[in-house]
Amino acid sequence: MHSIILLAGLLSSRTLVSTILSLAFLALPPPCSATVVAAQASSLEPSTLTELSLEQLMNVEVTSVSRKAQKISHSAAAVFVITREDISRTGASNIPDLLRMVPGLNVARIDSSKWAISSRGFNGRFANKLLVLIDGRTVYDPTFSGVFWDVQDTLLEDIDRIEVIRGPGATLWGANAVNGVINVITRHSRETRGGLVVGGGGSEERGFTGLRYGGQLLENGFGRGYFKYFDRGSFETPSGEDAGDSWRMFRGGGRFDWQGTSRDVLTLQGDLYGGDENQVTISPSFGFPFRVSRSDNTEIFGGNLLGRWQRELSDNSDFAFQVYYDRTERKNLQLDLSLDVLDLDFQHRWKAGSRHDIIWGVGYRHYQDSVVGDAEIQFDKEHRNACRLGFFVQDEISLIDDRLSCLVGTKLEQNSFSGFEIQPNLRLLWSPHPEHSFWGAISRAVRTPSRGELDAGFLQRVLPGPVPTLVILTGNEDFQSEELTAYELGYRWRLSSSFSLDVAAFHNEYSHLRTFETGSPVFIRDAFVIPVQAANEMDGATHGVEVVADWHAASWWHLQAGYTFLKIQLSPTGDSNDATAMLAEGESPQHQFSLRSMMSFPHNVQVDGWLRYVDALPTGGIPSYITLDTRLAWRPHPSLELAIVGQNLLDDSHPEFSAEILDTLTTEVPRSVYGKITWQF
Repeated sequence: MHSIILLAGLLSSRTLVSTILSLAFLALPPPCSATVVAAQASSLEPSTLTELSLEQLMNVEVTSVSRKAQKISHSAAAVFVITREDISRTGASNIPDLLRMVPGLNVARIDSSKWAISSRGFNGRFANKLLVLIDGRTVYDPTFSGVFWDVQDTLLEDIDRIEVIRGPGATLWGANAVNGVINVITRHSRETRGGLVVGGGGSEERGFTGLRYGGQLLENGFGRGYFKYFDRGSFETPSGEDAGDSWRMFRGGGRFDWQGTSRDVLTLQGDLYGGDENQVTISPSFGFPFRVSRSDNTEIFGGNLLGRWQRELSDNSDFAFQVYYDRTERKNLQLDLSLDVLDLDFQHRWKAGSRHDIIWGVGYRHYQDSVVGDAEIQFDKEHRNACRLGFFVQDEISLIDDRLSCLVGTKLEQNSFSGFEIQPNLRLLWSPHPEHSFWGAISRAVRTPSRGELDAGFLQRVLPGPVPTLVILTGNEDFQSEELTAYELGYRWRLSSSFSLDVAAFHNEYSHLRTFETGSPVFIRDAFVIPVQAANEMDGATHGVEVVADWHAASWWHLQAGYTFLKIQLSPTGDSNDATAMLAEGESPQHQFSLRSMMSFPHNVQVDGWLRYVDALPTGGIPSYITLDTRLAWRPHPSLELAIVGQNLLDDSHPEFSAEILDTLTTEVPRSVYGKITWQF
């Protein structure tokens, strides 16, 4: 381990970084990702992904679009899949960085342990219009709306694929699947037999390790257990100083899959995690300069347990029942938060005749939280219970065999925050030729209020004067759901066995978007208080285009290019006095470009590169930037891989996002290098 860290440190020298840059430009970008290969081979065996034709890749099945196995080429949605080989060959060490390859997603790092991730706009640390699932377990947080990305993790070698839908998925997945759905799917334990050891370290990835062992447990049962740990260093401030945001996490868990009968499959899996992360928060102060920086440490603990039973009733009918429990705890100077979630989900699919494929289901989710704040953050109620009850039905109708199909359905939901919601969906898929397919969709989705928007209070700032003036952001029990009507068009074209093109265009119309309305000052306890209350006084529209081109330049070389254009236009209503409402227009880049390459040379040598451009963010003053990541790997033995990864190689450091609402120190993402050893036995 020490030798790897030493090697990575040496690589950070200017000479060897230049060598990596040279190798990267020989390769310049990595490969196939708008497709997924459910390869059964070991993660260390030379992959055959670059040898598959595009026709084979487009026939790979995904499940997130319609809650059933479906070929990508037959999906009436903007779907992108991060494959197991993508995960290995990008050199990314976490799930958020893997998502950077998806067109239409904006992934920006706030500091060492925080990300802002959104689909089709409205980005932020608590981006609230993107639903995220891990093996069917929803990790969307109802307290602040959004995802705590620092705890969404697993052993990356155990991930089979990550399916990403840009656009609404609310008909099947419910509220908050407004602009997209991300579903992380881990491998069946049958595919992870034997042992795996991963270890390494470098400049920012100061040290990491992962262990996994799996095998056959019963006659038709397989299981695995894993453990991982990492220690990540601090980022830098714009002045080049240590940002004080290092973090450490451990995680362990397992999965068991059992084929009970020829028609029954049982799955049981769970995780436990814990750790701590440092940060520097910026808080209001009653003395000059009325803002103070303070070092803080967030302690994190959590776990989950999930069970799933799938039964095939006949060749044309099956059902699945899933239940999970999730516990999350976070504690720092500002907040002491715990959240318990219990979720039950049932779905049934059957084919009615030769033209109808119907899926329906019911689900129930119960939340119970405890929130204790400091003088800066307060909640009206320390404890709150909430629930969500939903029913969905969807019918895929074959109008012309293998040529034209229609998908229609709706989700009916009752929740404790906004009451009754209906979220319908209509999609058409037309394939006039095996090489061409067109699709279109009209959908409605809602983003329900969070706990914070209903009853939280945030001390935002203190204004100077002879009498202190406090600006306090408050919740609103009358806050409504944000609503979306989305219009989408898509086209897929397989020009030849070596080149394909996937284009998606959209126009989204939003209503009742969140604003913060300023009320009249009041005098309370020797201070003026200016209340700023959450409200729904803004409408808006977005439109954009997402393009992915895949090219098998040779049997040993695969290129992929992606481009995203996004335009956001927001319009506060005449009753709004929120002067900051339209800042959301500048929190997502208008243009993004990605170019990836994956090259496989003789003697089991791989050279990969990834070049990305991200447009400027006017809000927060974030300039545009270009990044280059490279990976050089060698397998001296089928069960052993040695790799060196360089990230953000084109500049010393760059900012990607500024924290909002809960303010933390502005940091920059530095150049980094690390080495990695993977051994399977």
